Amino acid sequence: MTTVISTDRAAAVELLRKGEIVALPTETVYGLAADALNPIAVAKIFEAKERPRFDPLIVHLPSRDWLPKIANVPEQNGQLISKLVDKFWPGPFTIVLPKRQIVPEIVTAGLDTVAVRISGHPVFSQIIQLFGKPLAAPSANRFGRVSPTTAHHVLDELDARIPLIIDAGPTEHGIESTIISVRENSIGLLRRGPVTAEQLSEFAKIKLAASTARKISAPGQLPSHYAPRTPLRVVENAESFSPPKNQRVGLLAWYPVPGKKDLQSPRRPTGDGCSLKFVAVRNLSAHQDLQEAAANFFRYLRELDVLGLDLIVAERVPSQGLGAAILDRLERASHD
Repeated sequence: MTTVISTDRAAAVELLRKGEIVALPTETVYGLAADALNPIAVAKIFEAKERPRFDPLIVHLPSRDWLPKIANVPEQNGQLISKLVDKFWPGPFTIVLPKRQIVPEIVTAGLDTVAVRISGHPVFSQIIQLFGKPLAAPSANRFGRVSPTTAHHVLDELDARIPLIIDAGPTEHGIESTIISVRENSIGLLRRGPVTAEQLSEFAKIKLAASTARKISAPGQLPSHYAPRTPLRVVENAESFSPPKNQRVGLLAWYPVPGKKDLQSPRRPTGDGCSLKFVAVRNLSAHQDLQEAAANFFRYLRELDVLGLDLIVAERVPSQGLGAAILDRLERASHD
């Protein structure tokens, strides 16, 4: 199979109607889409990604009108759910609800719940509107690997496995959607993402999912995920890190990295010149902006991963707001 990168949205719709899989841009990362109501088409997602069948998929809806067709909205939580989707749809926000019979078992990995969202990306939105039905669309990469934020990242991962990638440039948020559940008028935070715990706490009490939970209840909950091929280690700051002898080490930096003329950056712990320890450095955000850091995260991790390094060192970002979502990915990508 030859994989084509294109901007032809009509071609994407035609392939989806034929039961094929297509990589599409979303506001979070690129997704690998198939007709969510066609189990044979959905099976092609699992095959292309080498994804285990026990890991459920997110169902993207063409419009809010589809929500009651796909999911059962519990009456006792209906008001809270309505407020949340009013606020965060369309956008990087996924909610897990009891599923309707129409949703194939392969989509939900046999669970009696389904994860649903409405994407705010204009290209994805146009394609799903033209298609007219929900799309299952996990990240367009091989299972467990670094998520793709450009069309060429998808090609690196899935070349010759899928027929078409729709290119709409880099994604906006750069990390996957926030996933929640609603129970007894509280919000269960199942996966951190662009919609933060602080934002959600304005609506109800937040309950964090146990990081050691054995039972998967939503996509993206496996303890080891988002991993580069190169071993990755998370550190508080790179100044205090000593690279092993004769190892080529790259740095995914949070603090500004001083050059030879600026070894005493006031925003980095002082030392002997952090940049001299590493053969390659990618700074998540020169201004320590968490939104920019999230948008750059997977792209920079990929850039370091292809350099033939022995180790990637990543500095821990602040744990508040969007930083908590970045830390979640870092910790699960770590080989420690």
